[in-house]
Amino acid sequence: MRIGGLATGMDIDQLVNKLMTAERMPLDRMEQDKTTLTWKRDGFRDMNKALLDLDQLMLDMKLSKTYQSKAVSSSNESAVTATAASKASEGAYNINVTSLATAAVSLSGAVADPDQALDSKWAGTYTIEGNGQVGDPPSESWEFEVKDGDTMNDVLKRITDGNNDVRAFYDDKQGKIIMESTKTGEYGQLTITSGPDNTGTTDFFDTVMNMSDPSAVHKQGTDAQFSYNGLDLTSKDNAYELNGINFEFKGEGTASLTVKNDVDATFDKIMKFVDTYNKAIETLNDSQQEEKHNEFRPLTSKQKEDMSEKEIELWEEKAKSGMLRGESIITDGMFGLRRSWYSQVETGGEYTSVTEIGITTGKNYLNGGKLEVDEEKLKAALRDNPDDVQKLFSNSAEGAERGLINRVEDAVKSTMGRIEERAGKGTDTLDNYSLGKRLKDLDGRMSDFEAKLTRVETRYWNEFTAMEKAIQRMNMQSQQLMSQFGGGM
Repeated sequence: MRIGGLATGMDIDQLVNKLMTAERMPLDRMEQDKTTLTWKRDGFRDMNKALLDLDQLMLDMKLSKTYQSKAVSSSNESAVTATAASKASEGAYNINVTSLATAAVSLSGAVADPDQALDSKWAGTYTIEGNGQVGDPPSESWEFEVKDGDTMNDVLKRITDGNNDVRAFYDDKQGKIIMESTKTGEYGQLTITSGPDNTGTTDFFDTVMNMSDPSAVHKQGTDAQFSYNGLDLTSKDNAYELNGINFEFKGEGTASLTVKNDVDATFDKIMKFVDTYNKAIETLNDSQQEEKHNEFRPLTSKQKEDMSEKEIELWEEKAKSGMLRGESIITDGMFGLRRSWYSQVETGGEYTSVTEIGITTGKNYLNGGKLEVDEEKLKAALRDNPDDVQKLFSNSAEGAERGLINRVEDAVKSTMGRIEERAGKGTDTLDNYSLGKRLKDLDGRMSDFEAKLTRVETRYWNEFTAMEKAIQRMNMQSQQLMSQFGGGM
C-alpha cells in the first residue's frame, strides 16, 4: 500500500496510473493478439466439427446395403411378413404356414404356499432337461440350485434368472406352477432329471413342484410347419431365412411376398448425405464470405469493465467476423471437395459422372459448391441400375476408378489433418499445433512484460517518493529559515 502527495499535495497514485496506462499499451496489444489467436483456433475447430459430421457418414455411403436396399410386401401380413438383405433376389415368394412353432410348457398340480421355506433336504443342484420324443436323448439341459431356507418362489426366480432357456413362475389365481421353455420347437417336455443324492431322481419335480399330479399338464414344443413354393419345410421358431429374406410367421395361412429394390430408402440415405455435405460446405463458405472489420479489435479486460454485456457481445461479433477469411486451408479444402465431384470415375458401368444421375454442384460459385439434386433423375438411376450407382459412389480402387465418396473422403481427411496441424484438438497441448505454439510464446512474452511493468511501476513510485522527500526537506529548511528570521526581529 502506497500513499503519496503528503508533501506536495499531488495525486501521485493517479499520476502513476496514467503513466502505467501508456506503459501497458504493448501488453494490451499482446492480450488482444492472444484473444485473436484463441478465436481463430476455435473457429478452425468449428470447421473440423462440421467436416467430422460429414466424415462419419462416409462409411454408410460405401456400403452395398445403402444402394441395394430391398423392400418386401406381403399379400397376407397376418400370416407372413418379411425383411430382405441387400443380397436377396427380387421376385415373388409364396409361403403357406400350416402350423406355428410352440414352446414346451408344464402346468403343475396345486401348490399350497410358495412362500413357505422348503425342507432342507431338498438343498442341492438339479438338472432340467428337454427330453424330446419318448426314447430320444435329451436335446438340452440346464442346472439350477436350491439353497437351504429357500421358498418355492426363490427357486422359481433362480430358474428364470439363470443362464438357461427356461422360465418358471407361480400362478396366484390357479395356485399352480408354470414352467416353460423360452425357445420354440421340438425341444421336448421339460423335466428335472437329477438332484442331490438324498432325493429321488425326479422327486423335486414330481413331489415338491407337484408336476406328477393327475391334473398336471405337459406339452411338448413343436416346430413350425410351412411350405415354400410347394416344398415342405420346418423351423424351430417362427422365422426362417431363405436367400437373404427373413420370413416371420404370424399365423396360419398363405401369403405371396414380393421383393424389390427399395428406391426410397436408398434415395433418403443419399439425400441425408447431401444435406450433411451442404451444411459442411455452408460452414466453410460462410467463413470466407464474412465481412472483416479491422477497426474492431478484441476488447481488453480493462475495456470490458466500462461496457455492458450487450455492448461486449455486439463488439465481439464484429471483431470475430471474417476472422478466417482468406485462410488457404479452408479455400484449398473447398476447392478439393468441389473437384472431387467433377472428376469422372472409370467404373466400366453406365455412369461415370455424378451429373448423369442428377447431382451437380450448382452454377452459383458463391454458394461454395453445394450439391443440387434432380430427384426424379436420381430415383430413376437407383431404380434402373443401382449397381452402377454404387460403383460410381463407392469404388474403393485407386486412380481413375476411385469412387466419388472415396475421393470426397480423401479431401475431407486432408483438410481435417491440415486444420489439426494448425489448430489442434481439444485434448492437445499447446506444443502440438502451430497456433498453440504461438499462444505459448505469447504467454511467455506477456509474463515477461508484466514483470517489466512491475519494475517500471516500482521505479515511478521510487522517483515520486524521492521527489516528495526532497520537497519535504526543502519545506523544513524553509520553515527553519522563516523561524530564524522571525525570531531576530
